[in-house]
Amino acid sequence: MDGTRRMSGMAAREKRYVQVVSSTSPDGDVTPLVIVWNDGRRYRVSRVLDRRRAYSEMTGATGLRYTVRIGRRVTYLYYEDPRWFVEARVVPLLC
Repeated sequence: MDGTRRMSGMAAREKRYVQVVSSTSPDGDVTPLVIVWNDGRRYRVSRVLDRRRAYSEMTGATGLRYTVRIGRRVTYLYYEDPRWFVEARVVPLLC
């Protein structure tokens, strides 16, 4: 599989690795604080709603899945030790 997938009624997604600023507790718990997109845009994580090992049906990958709130939006952020990724929308190229 090429890392992209089209689901009925949903835009295709791809696994996109991103930089994440995080905090690690003395117990080893990692909390994402900021997601940095490849063009430098920064998105502050307002809250972590859930954390569990999970499979990404959209990209075919597994990792520690964080359900995070960024502003009003809730989305998933995956930790695939030692890297972070998101399920990014694939934007079709118009010719």
